[in-house]
Amino acid sequence: MYKPPFLFKNIIQSTNSRVLKKSLSNRSHPNKLNLQKVLVLTKLSLYECERNRHKTLTDEQFENELRKNGLDFDRLSYFYHLHKDFELKVIKNLKAVATDIRVVNRMNYSNEAVEWADVVIPTGGDGTFLLAASKIKDNKRAVIGFNSDPTRSEGHLCLPKHYSENISDALELLKKGQFSWLLRTRIRMKLLGQTCPVIPTHLHVYDKNCNYEPFTKEHELNQSNEYILPYLALNEVFIGECLSARVSYLEVTLNGNERPTNMKCSGLCVTTGTGSTSWHSSMNRVSTECAADLISLIKTDSKANIQELAEAVSAEYNKKLIFEPGDTRLSYTIRDLISAAVWPQPKGIRSRDFCTSIAIKSKCIDACLVIDGGVSLDVSNGATLILTTNPQDTLRTVILPD
Repeated sequence: MYKPPFLFKNIIQSTNSRVLKKSLSNRSHPNKLNLQKVLVLTKLSLYECERNRHKTLTDEQFENELRKNGLDFDRLSYFYHLHKDFELKVIKNLKAVATDIRVVNRMNYSNEAVEWADVVIPTGGDGTFLLAASKIKDNKRAVIGFNSDPTRSEGHLCLPKHYSENISDALELLKKGQFSWLLRTRIRMKLLGQTCPVIPTHLHVYDKNCNYEPFTKEHELNQSNEYILPYLALNEVFIGECLSARVSYLEVTLNGNERPTNMKCSGLCVTTGTGSTSWHSSMNRVSTECAADLISLIKTDSKANIQELAEAVSAEYNKKLIFEPGDTRLSYTIRDLISAAVWPQPKGIRSRDFCTSIAIKSKCIDACLVIDGGVSLDVSNGATLILTTNPQDTLRTVILPD
């Protein structure tokens, strides 16, 4: 996965700082957070997943089995205990402020557990945070993430890293209401004209051993083949051919315009402000090397050092890729848009831009829809995916001072 350079981290932090200042300036009294019933969602490690697969083996047999399969047992065991120790530390500190605490992981995280809770606290990284958000359908309860391994995980969705070492300080601020709310925009998805069954495939490396709740009847296709997906994307939505080397044929309509654009590409990604620091940025960012090549082509009398100028230009460009988590706009990116004699039809669509809504009709052989990198759904040829935002779909999170 792309690891942003130090300068890029500063850009992300400055964005979060602007959001915090704006939120703090808009309130004149402390916020209130109900911490009576707290649901802790813990990270499911590969060690736990493998142990679940080999329940009948003794500890010694289990270790030998993993080593035989080429896995680094010592490394898996180390990170398992690292995350577990952090989990226990969070729970210990929560007991001082919460009335009732329940602990779940990826295998038993359910809608019933979410309905019970006043607040959901994922302990892990951004992946665990996204999992926590996936079952929360409104903005009535907050999601507050603690980064269990800040030395290896960026954890942009979690609280600032220093709170991983000062859990009690974070909880005290939350208890006193010394925080600001941040309602993160999410993407609502509707499928029209879907002819194949809507069956989710969970893409997480451990999901083959997890038991997921089946869709209820209210989630099934109706007679008009109209389907509102039971997911709200926090980061991004991607649609295109399942086989990445195959060209994706899509028909795109922006902001309800009457005339669609037909195109060939490598798929289309639509992101929120929250997701703009993730795949969106790595997909669109300009490297210093690329900027230097472009600058060297410009005939200029400037005596500025090309390398220094390239670093400044690329940093400024990459900074503008990021927008605020509460922004109601969506940003779309057409990957590898084919611009030939007749494509796209008609000409004029930008390969990356903002929109308020977007409709994407699949003309693919084997298209799939991927939500937050964790869930994939088949999209039938001729089906239309409509992406919008709605204030009631936002995810309630908090911002604490850095």
